Amino acid sequence: MQAVLPAGHPPVKPRRIGVLLTNLGTPDGSDVRSVKRYLGEFLSDRRVVEIPPLLWQPILRGIILNTRPKKSAHAYSMVWTEDGSPLAAITKAQSNALQGAFGPNVMVDWAMRYGKPAIGDRLQAMKDAGCDRILIAPLYPQYCAATTATANDKAFAELAKMRWQPALRTLPPYHDEPAYIEALAQSIEAGVAALDFEPDALIAS
Repeated sequence: MQAVLPAGHPPVKPRRIGVLLTNLGTPDGSDVRSVKRYLGEFLSDRRVVEIPPLLWQPILRGIILNTRPKKSAHAYSMVWTEDGSPLAAITKAQSNALQGAFGPNVMVDWAMRYGKPAIGDRLQAMKDAGCDRILIAPLYPQYCAATTATANDKAFAELAKMRWQPALRTLPPYHDEPAYIEALAQSIEAGVAALDFEPDALIAS
């Protein structure tokens, strides 16, 4: 039975579920200024660098951010794509591939812990689209405080700004999931099959 709204009541959006893929981050561009801004945010995260800020920030602001951005910007410029950095392009492609895979009532999107699209912006977009339950899915198979935890921290911090909050869940580590292991195996097999020689050994990192 469908509920009938009172006259003049604002429209109520259908309830939806959101899946937000989160990854490490990317600068807005491959220029030095963008890379410096990105590194400043990334390396100021206490989950990433646990040295007390009183000791760390002078090193970061006085030395690292005055030397590293130029080198990193050059490296980014060598691999930059129309969709941004390779990490951004791949994460976007993963999100697009999953869109619609779970049915019309599930919205899939992606965000970066550092840089754009920001986690807070995408959570708000999901909320505006009617998502009242959201799964935060950090794309790290193994748990680590400097990756999984900081992405979840950011999501919860953004929720703290909302008067009405959607229900939030986080994806647990999945390094030992059979489906993930099988996908890795297939990827390796395809890569080896494409070689014009037979390797004596495989080194994985």
